[in-house]
Amino acid sequence: MSLLESILSFNKDFVENKDYEAYTTSKTPSKKAVLLTCMDTRLQDLSTKALGFNNGDLKVVKNAGATISHPYGSTMRSLLVGIYALGAEEIIIMGHKDCGMGSINVDEVMNTMKSRGVDEQVFHILEHSGIDVSNFLKGFDDVYDNVRQNIEMIYSHPLFDPKVPVHGLVIDPHTGELDLVHNGYEQIQN
Repeated sequence: MSLLESILSFNKDFVENKDYEAYTTSKTPSKKAVLLTCMDTRLQDLSTKALGFNNGDLKVVKNAGATISHPYGSTMRSLLVGIYALGAEEIIIMGHKDCGMGSINVDEVMNTMKSRGVDEQVFHILEHSGIDVSNFLKGFDDVYDNVRQNIEMIYSHPLFDPKVPVHGLVIDPHTGELDLVHNGYEQIQN
């Protein structure tokens, strides 16, 4: 059985047994927060449980490295929508130790792309179009600095309400222990 077949089979039983009732909640986050974190599999449940959140407590945005790569990209849009349209009043940016984006080998990723059929010419076309694929795929050197840079990008965004606290955390993906990088309440008091 393929993964998709397994998903569809499980889902049929899930709906028939009304297992979804355990997850019923509203569209707005009850704790009025948005969490940006990494898509790392170790954080699937840990990213919320270690912070004391349950289903429906907050909006969760995940991407590779918990990074806002562009001020007008989908990650920033999601944070702004969370604040202005979905009732969130705080943002939490949470990176994690041992993040793959902190050690990603861009050349290796590009070689894998080529081995899976991406033509070398595509990289040249993108380069001549002003897109630096190496920079696009690049991660970060320090997770703490990455969290700080994300926070700075949010606070300096012209569409962001500077009265909204943005907190910065780094989580240990093995234990759930948190390091405080930035207390957003202190930022808005100044």
